[in-house]
Amino acid sequence: MSEQHDKEQNSHEARKFATKLLHFGSEIDRNTGASSVPIYQASTFHHEDVFNPPVHDYSRSGNPTRQALEDYIALLEGGVRGFAYSSGMAAISSTFMMLSAGDHMIVTEDVYGGTYRLLTSILNRLGIESTFVDMTDLEQVKAALKPNTKAVYMETPSNPTLKITDIAAVTSWAKEHDLLTMLDNTFMTPYYQRPIEHGVDIVLHSATKFLGGHSDVLAGLAVARTPSIGRQLKQLQNGLGTVLGVQDSWLLMRGMKTLQARMNHSEQSAAVLAAWLNGRPDIEKVYYPGLLDHPGREIHEKQSTGYGAVVSFDVGSGERAKQVLNKVRIPLVAVSLGAVESILSYPAMMSHAAMPPEVRHERGIADGLLRFSVGLEDIDDLIADLDQALQG
Repeated sequence: MSEQHDKEQNSHEARKFATKLLHFGSEIDRNTGASSVPIYQASTFHHEDVFNPPVHDYSRSGNPTRQALEDYIALLEGGVRGFAYSSGMAAISSTFMMLSAGDHMIVTEDVYGGTYRLLTSILNRLGIESTFVDMTDLEQVKAALKPNTKAVYMETPSNPTLKITDIAAVTSWAKEHDLLTMLDNTFMTPYYQRPIEHGVDIVLHSATKFLGGHSDVLAGLAVARTPSIGRQLKQLQNGLGTVLGVQDSWLLMRGMKTLQARMNHSEQSAAVLAAWLNGRPDIEKVYYPGLLDHPGREIHEKQSTGYGAVVSFDVGSGERAKQVLNKVRIPLVAVSLGAVESILSYPAMMSHAAMPPEVRHERGIADGLLRFSVGLEDIDDLIADLDQALQG
């Protein structure tokens, strides 16, 4: 790496987050002055000199467009190396391949349903064992340690009940036992939460959500804290071929440029929505880290600079939940979250359908639970629409 490149990199790292989103190192094409990263729609690259191969030789192993995105997310998360995958689950599954048969990992109990499915129906067949614990209780994490434990996997806030894990406490304990730590940062994004600063080894994203932000791209990202971990992730990404295509890489970078503006607006509306729901006697429970009585709020405020744009709430029964889903008119009723348009989801039949009902209920994912990802619409319109849907 050249001295000039080092200076430029240090300059980018010193800037404020809003500036980094727009000026991340590849925002201007050095060859033409174009105002966006070129899309290198190429599968392979010519070798002018076979004995001195070019930086990129085959797009599975590396592509300039994807590389710009990977450098972009590494800068935002404060890691040494980033990686882009074909989906959030591709990022998670590729990262889990750092483990081997006979290894054990400790996992947040109310983890995303796709991650739960991967661990309990695929990786268990490969001899990789998991123990699910309530990570709001550090003693439960410690009690799950086994001689073959190799990793700890966190989600905070968790999906969909928004439980808070003390990141620094878990990573500090994990380091004492030489455990790899991973954290799904999809809900908070690097704008609100940078887990590497709290000692996490690998940060993961379903970039389909808030980073992309427009319900038009499927992508996953990972960021490594150290060069050694980065080399392992690169080997796995290349070996498994779980890479993100160049068109989606470009589209994701375009979406990421407005991350801060979108998150600011959506979080402000989410706080209003959560308070309104919390004041209704016909709502059994509201989950939002910004509420004064949210469990773990103080811990969340130590490690995050905002509360996010996702509000979950229990309307009391599966029958009433379906009534609300059928009557709302503004939000999409859909799988996913984190878009410019609001999205109302039903975890029991969508994100967490892979969990057996008894397991969902044990983890607080009741049949009446709904998850509202607040978009950019006017909050008064969103509340009026939800009010009429709740009236029944």
